[in-house]
Amino acid sequence: MPEWIFAISLMFGSVLFLLMLGVPVVFSFLAVNIVGALIFLGGEMGLTQMVRSMRSTAGQYSLVPIPLFVLMGEIMLQTGMAQKSIDAIDRLISKVPGRLSIVAVLGGTVFSSLSGSTLANAAVLGRTLFPQMKDRGYSSTIAIGPILAVGGIAMLIPPSGLGVLLGSLARISINDLLIAAIVPGALMALLFLGYIVLRCRISPEIAPPYDGPVLTLRERILPIFTHVVPLLGVFVVVVGSMFAGIATPTESAALGVLATLVAAAAYRTLSIRAMVLSVSETLKFSAMILLIICTSGTFSQILAFSGATQEMSQIVTSAGVSNTMLVIFMLGILVFLGCFMDQVSMMMLTLPIFMPIVATIGVDPVWFGVLMLIALEISLTTPPFGLLLFLMQSVADRPLAMTTIYKSVLPFLLLEFAVLALLLFLPGTVSWLPDLIR
Repeated sequence: MPEWIFAISLMFGSVLFLLMLGVPVVFSFLAVNIVGALIFLGGEMGLTQMVRSMRSTAGQYSLVPIPLFVLMGEIMLQTGMAQKSIDAIDRLISKVPGRLSIVAVLGGTVFSSLSGSTLANAAVLGRTLFPQMKDRGYSSTIAIGPILAVGGIAMLIPPSGLGVLLGSLARISINDLLIAAIVPGALMALLFLGYIVLRCRISPEIAPPYDGPVLTLRERILPIFTHVVPLLGVFVVVVGSMFAGIATPTESAALGVLATLVAAAAYRTLSIRAMVLSVSETLKFSAMILLIICTSGTFSQILAFSGATQEMSQIVTSAGVSNTMLVIFMLGILVFLGCFMDQVSMMMLTLPIFMPIVATIGVDPVWFGVLMLIALEISLTTPPFGLLLFLMQSVADRPLAMTTIYKSVLPFLLLEFAVLALLLFLPGTVSWLPDLIR
């Protein structure tokens, strides 16, 4: 058996076996890396090289935006600013069909543009809006779907922690990747809104109207200016500084944290307890991500040293398949893996193989990165084991059957696939915004 086939079989097989046993992704890759370093990198010298590689990877300046973006979201969450912005949107659209479902999409999109955390986004909406929907007689099909679908938008709209992670692992321009993902994220939000309004007009019984407190026009509009517009200023600081070319992703993330602190202080919600909780949660997440990146770098290095990466790239590119079909095949693998694997594990497994292929066939890495983010987003809600499906079941205040969750998310999954197909055949949709800043 050629060494590269043995390397792929051993490395990938061992990781999948450990993940199926329930071993955390970080420790699964770390254990396999140790074995791979001993076999393919020269025994004890390989272990020394692995440690050096992990140390240099951990010191990358490009990784700094990840904890900063996470800290922004945690401050929003712990100080209650996110909840107030959602309540303000609820007041504004009180007469629209499927009001609370629309609040889920609009509020989730606003929060995702501030937090960058998919799990935090879905958890906040699931805890706050889902009980209200059920109490007001909303069908589960129109209550669960929007919450889960918009949770994935946090993966696209900056600041996206997973976007920064993908850019770092794949060596794609983080600045271009984050800006390029804005249009697809906004497009998905518009499609979700259109579907909800149309569905609720056709079948009004799935989202019964209800009478809320009688509010004047001023009482409906004023909270938007007091609780939404100032927070959107944080988004403008982060994206605007990158778009104008006056700040790197790291610098814009730091400016975003500063703007978030100023906003919390202005609202008088900034407290020692909120900051301790925000920093604590950020440290936990950042430590996990840093270990993941370190182990991923070594994993890629072992595959490259064994010749597996080069051989796989050569086999794929010499198969005579068009570039579009190759990209569709790679995206299909991601969606399939999402049925039973988390997004970070998927990136770590596939990027060492995918990115050399992308480079060989001459595909724009930023375009492919955005497509990959959307595929990862879709996989978050792909039955049977999409991560957000189980999150929804855990945060709901009442028992939810998984079959009910599957049915609820299916229409939104189809809309996401439609956006993916659009970007696949109209790549200019992705490159348009980054091209404006060049």
